[in-house]
Amino acid sequence: MAGVASGLALATTLMAMQVADSMSVRNCPYRVVATEVAPVDVRVDHGFLGISYDTKTFEVNKVLAGTPAEAVNLKTGDHLLSIDGVAIHSVRDFQDHIFNAHPGTTPEIVLEREGVRSTVHPTLIAWPIASY
Repeated sequence: MAGVASGLALATTLMAMQVADSMSVRNCPYRVVATEVAPVDVRVDHGFLGISYDTKTFEVNKVLAGTPAEAVNLKTGDHLLSIDGVAIHSVRDFQDHIFNAHPGTTPEIVLEREGVRSTVHPTLIAWPIASY
């Protein structure tokens, strides 16, 4: 019986190590490029800007490195006002124009930074998928 328990303990440990290894992200950049070798790493049906934002005020909380948001110089604290001429009043307004857009789309984003309005035109990339 002790041999069975030892075997189960070893199997459980090995399985836990596999799960932990699969959960660690290796080479998971924010900008993912599809290649012939790894075409499944990219979801080509959604646009990705590369920010996190407050869903009530639409203020940018974080800009991820290597993303379209960084490329057009979006900053923490920027207040998103409109996308493609449509005022942002809800998360759905944002999703309709960013997440539901295709990579390569260039939306017009009007923002306010320190009381000054400006317009940026980021080129969206594919939504990154972590490869394990």
